Amino acid sequence: MVRKLRGLPRQSVKAVAGVSFEIKRGTTFSLVGESGCGKSTVARMIVGLYRPAAGSIRIGGHDLARTSPAEQAALRRQMQMIFQDPYASLNPRWRVRNIIAEPIRAFGLLDGRQAIDRRVDELLRLVGLAPSDGEKFPHEFSGGQRQRISIARALSSNPEFLVCDEPTSALDVSVQAQILNLMKDLQGELGLTYLFISHNLAVVSFMAHQVGVMYLGRLVEVAETDRLFRNPQHPYTRLLLDTLPDLSMARRDRQPMGGEVPNPINPPTGCSFHPRCPLATDRCRNERPAVRVLSDGSEAACHAVSSTVGTTPAMPLSILRRVS
Repeated sequence: MVRKLRGLPRQSVKAVAGVSFEIKRGTTFSLVGESGCGKSTVARMIVGLYRPAAGSIRIGGHDLARTSPAEQAALRRQMQMIFQDPYASLNPRWRVRNIIAEPIRAFGLLDGRQAIDRRVDELLRLVGLAPSDGEKFPHEFSGGQRQRISIARALSSNPEFLVCDEPTSALDVSVQAQILNLMKDLQGELGLTYLFISHNLAVVSFMAHQVGVMYLGRLVEVAETDRLFRNPQHPYTRLLLDTLPDLSMARRDRQPMGGEVPNPINPPTGCSFHPRCPLATDRCRNERPAVRVLSDGSEAACHAVSSTVGTTPAMPLSILRRVS
């Protein structure tokens, strides 16, 4: 990303750098981190809204940048995105039936209005709405219902992979739980694979099989969800977990999150987290840590990772209770 500021020469920002992960088919990989860390940029690059300056994006072993236009279109059909704001992501001038049918027509999946209408009715039922809702406009629905419409639209092209960019952050807590339960049910029923973007660790612990923690455009830790919440390795992950309420009343020691996220135009030398890290040393200030694969298969980018190994008690989170 290049920006021109008044009185300053043109400057460039690396919104994302060195991010690499793999999502197993039928599972959920979640990216977490503070606002501005690059989570949504990664999501938009994967679905083709942004073009990466370097690197590759592979779907089923196929590099999207090195396939023919026909092959790329087939791969793109397998991916859909659910956006954060259910109010802004639906065309207010279209009836819901046309919104959901748009990918079906765009990819030429069905011929004839009756066949398309039957498929739209099926999708509306699948997400917990009635076929008659297809004749309404988006403004006639609540936020949770609009997100159900967004999910139905995403499923209309029969995708295998859904990129979910904070799909519940604009909803109240009770509606969040309903949407998350729906997404879990659809994953089990349809065998979907999710990339789930969120800053809500409670939601992540419920949805994800594996978690990647991002800070200033880089992955600092990748681990199975249970292991990450039970025994985080990177100091930033530990500080993130310390922001969760201690519902177990265990009165465990906490390290409050201090400092500000550095300016990405002029990031710190060495480890980008060192200005806020309680374990920072001279090495952290001068040398960027490489990603290390640990004995349990998880990954961490921290010079002090061997000395920060410990056990953080698992925390009960009230939002994880399933809503019937």
